[in-house]
Amino acid sequence: MSLSDVLKRRRSELGYTLLEIADKMGVSEATVQRWESGNIKSLRHGRISQLAEILKVSPSALMGWEEALPDNILSLPKFKNVPLLGTIACGEPILATENIEMFVKVDESIPADFALKCKGDSMINARIFDGDIVYIRSQPDVEDGEIAAVLIGDEATLKKVHKFSNKIVLSPCNPMYDDLIYSNEQLAEIRILGKAVAFFSLIR
Repeated sequence: MSLSDVLKRRRSELGYTLLEIADKMGVSEATVQRWESGNIKSLRHGRISQLAEILKVSPSALMGWEEALPDNILSLPKFKNVPLLGTIACGEPILATENIEMFVKVDESIPADFALKCKGDSMINARIFDGDIVYIRSQPDVEDGEIAAVLIGDEATLKKVHKFSNKIVLSPCNPMYDDLIYSNEQLAEIRILGKAVAFFSLIR
């Protein structure tokens, strides 16, 4: 991809006009237009770094210096570590050190803050099996019918949350198990920790 192609694409993605790029670069709008049209195919070294920073790309990507990978080599996604929680220590913040068993990797595009290991078969109809890792985005509430990590006492569990005016029903995704129903003062016993956003299973 050439300088012209990268400039045109990134300028559009970032919502910049030719004039805005020119102002940031300290050049005329006509100069930026010539860069984008391909009439000027190279830049001084200092301008390459400056324009790359404005467009939020690497200098190599800006100038088309990055070589394409051979067809037999795939680029892996970037990963981040998130804490895998065990039993939740009573009264401690959810991500307190004593609650963390280990760290597990997840694609950095997944908006996960922590993970839980599923225990048992209560969620098998949602394709979540015993031993699966479920990734959770921290939030204090979820939409009706969404699967969430819910704290009951000091145990974090995965359940589908159904909300009513005077009660909350936590439903397993397995007809062999009964719903858990909380109402009135019982509602103080539960706390939604976050929404399930992804899972990793060894069973496919």
